Amino acid sequence: MLQAIGLTSTPRRNRPPAVDDLTFEARPGQVTALLGPAGAGKTTALRLMLGLERGRGVTYFRGRPLRRVAHPPREVGALLGDVPGHPARTVRGQLRMVCAVAGVPASRADDLIHTVGLEEFADQRLGTLSRGVDRRLGIAAALLGDPHALVLDEPTAGLPPHEAAWLYGVLRAHAARGGTVLYTTADPKAAARTADRVVAIRAGRLVADQDAAVFARTRLRPRVAVRTPHAARLAAQLTREARAARRSVEAVTERGNRLYVYGSDCAEVGETAFRHGILLHRLAEETGPGPEPEPATDLQPADLQPADLQPIGLQPTEPHHSGLQPSEFWSTGPQLFDSQSTGPQSTGPQLPEPRPTEPQAAGAGLRAAVRATPGHPTPAPAPRAARRRGGRRRRGPLRPFRYELRRLTGVPSTAIALGGAVACSAVLAVLLGRHAATPPPVAVAAWPELLPLPPAALGAGLVGAFSFGDEYRHPVLPASPGATPRQLGLVLAKLVVTAATALLLAVAVAVVDLEALRLVYGGSLIPVPGNWPTLCVSWIALVVGCAWAGLLAAGVFRAAAAGIAAVLAVPVVIAPVVEDALLGPAVRTVAGLPARLREMAWPRWPREADRWLDGALRVVAQPVGVALALSLAVLLCAFLFMGLRHDTRW
Repeated sequence: MLQAIGLTSTPRRNRPPAVDDLTFEARPGQVTALLGPAGAGKTTALRLMLGLERGRGVTYFRGRPLRRVAHPPREVGALLGDVPGHPARTVRGQLRMVCAVAGVPASRADDLIHTVGLEEFADQRLGTLSRGVDRRLGIAAALLGDPHALVLDEPTAGLPPHEAAWLYGVLRAHAARGGTVLYTTADPKAAARTADRVVAIRAGRLVADQDAAVFARTRLRPRVAVRTPHAARLAAQLTREARAARRSVEAVTERGNRLYVYGSDCAEVGETAFRHGILLHRLAEETGPGPEPEPATDLQPADLQPADLQPIGLQPTEPHHSGLQPSEFWSTGPQLFDSQSTGPQSTGPQLPEPRPTEPQAAGAGLRAAVRATPGHPTPAPAPRAARRRGGRRRRGPLRPFRYELRRLTGVPSTAIALGGAVACSAVLAVLLGRHAATPPPVAVAAWPELLPLPPAALGAGLVGAFSFGDEYRHPVLPASPGATPRQLGLVLAKLVVTAATALLLAVAVAVVDLEALRLVYGGSLIPVPGNWPTLCVSWIALVVGCAWAGLLAAGVFRAAAAGIAAVLAVPVVIAPVVEDALLGPAVRTVAGLPARLREMAWPRWPREADRWLDGALRVVAQPVGVALALSLAVLLCAFLFMGLRHDTRW
C-alpha cells in the first residue's frame, strides 16, 4: 500500500505550487496511473513522495514513511527520467554497482539482465543505448532490490508500441505478485487500458480518483477535434444552435486555437463553420477525455454535506455543485481509502494501514476529523528518540566499499588517469636524469621545477576529484535536497579506496621511474640516499593528500573541476604564502627543540624520539606539505559543516 497525504511542493516565485494538497493512494495488487497533462505536477508529486524535493505532506509505504524504512531499495524501486549513470559504463557494470547500493548479491544483476532481455546489450556502454534498451535497463535497476512498490515517471515516453506493451506486461506481472505499481502518463486512453485505477490531477490538485472501467465509461467520450483561429467564435455558435435545437452539445476551447466538441459530429460542426464563414484548419473525430472540472478551490465547512464525512475518511460523494452531471463529476477533495473498499485486493502480505490522527484536508485549508475503524487501530506514535533519529537519518549504499570499488573500476577514466600518470612520470624521470645536477629523489619523483606538482600527485588528484564529481554529474544514488555531502559510510569508503589507489600509484610511479633510470643510465648513477624512509613517507603523504584534497573539494562544491582546482591551488596559491610565513626574515627557527623537550621530560624522554621528531619537523617545514595539510583541514571542516547544517534524507 502506498498512501500520499497532503503533498504540497514549495511555492515558486510569483507562481502557485506545482503540487497543492494532493492526497491519493495506490493499492497492492493493482496498477495505478497518475494521469495529467504536461505541467500538471506529476513528476513533482513523485519526487515529493520519494523525498527528493522539499515540501509538505507525508507518504506511507506499507504504513511507514520512507525515511523510517531500513532498506529503501527493498521497499520501493523508482525510475524518474533516463537511467542515471556514466555513459562510459557498461550495462552489466551499472547493474552490479546498483546491486551494491541495494545490498543484494552481484549475481542478481545477471539474473535481471536475462529477465528483461538485455543479454546482447550487457557489455554495451550506456551512452550508446537506444530508448527502448534504456527503459529496460531502468526497469532492471528498479527491480534489483526486489521492491514491493514500483514508482515510474512516464515509463513509455518515446517507446514504440511493442516496447510499451512489453513494459506494461512487466508492471502487470509485478502487481500480480502482490506488488504496488504507480506510474505517470499523459495519455488517458493508455491509462484506461493498462491501469486498474486512474488518479487524475490538474494544476497540481486532485480532480478524479476512479477505477479504470469507471474512468473509461464516464471520461473517455467521442468528440470532434477542431483547430481554427476563431475557436471562441465557433464554440459560441455551436452552443447557441444546440440550445435552440434542445440538444446536449458542449464545446471546450484549449490553447487558443483548439476546440473539442462533445455530443456532435464532423458534419454538423463543419456545416456550422461554413454557414458563419469560420476557417477550419483541422476537423476530425476522436475518443478522448471528457471536459474536466476545475480543481476545487478552498472549501469552507459549510460546503460539506454530512455524508461527506465517513468513519474512515473523506469518500467521493455525489456533487452538490451546480452545472456538473453525475457522470462528469470528478471528486475534487482528497480521499482516504479503507482496505475493505471495493476493487481488486492484493494477495500478498500487507501491513496495517496508517490511520491519520489529524483531520485531513478537503481543499487547501479545511481539516475534517478522521476516525479509525475497530479492525484497523491507529498505530502508536514512535518514541521521541526514534522520531528524532528517523527525521535526520541518512542513507547511502548498503555496501559502500563494494559500491565504491565498482564505481572506481567501472569507467575508463580511472585507468586513463593512473596510466597517464605512470607514463608521464617515466618520461620526465628519464629527461631529468640526463642532468648530473638533478638530485636522485627529484628524478625518481619526476618533479621538475616547471610543474607545480609531480604527475603522480596530479593523477591522484584527478582520481579523487572524479570520485565525487561523477557522483553528482551522473547520480546513481538518490539526489538529496540541497548541496549536501553524501552519507558518512560512503564518505569513509571513498576516503579509504582513494587513499589505497593513491598509495598504489605512488609505489608504482617510484618503482617504474627507478627502473627506467637504471635501464637508461645504469644503477651506479642512482644511489640510495640515507634518509630514504623520510623521503618515502613524504612522497606517499603528498600523493595521498592530493587525492583527498580533490575528493573533499569535489564533495563540497559538487563538481570534479572544483576538486582539480583545489589540488592545483595547493602549490600555486597556498604554498607561496606558507613559504613566506615559514622562511621570512623575521621568522624564528625551532632548532634545538628535541634537546629542550628532553630536558623537560628527562628521564622519561626516549632517545629514539629525537630522530623521529627531527624527521617530522623536516617534513612539516616543507611549504607544500604545510599548504596541503592546511587545505585538507579547511576542506574537511567545510565538508562536515555542510553535513551538519543540511538535513539529507536517504
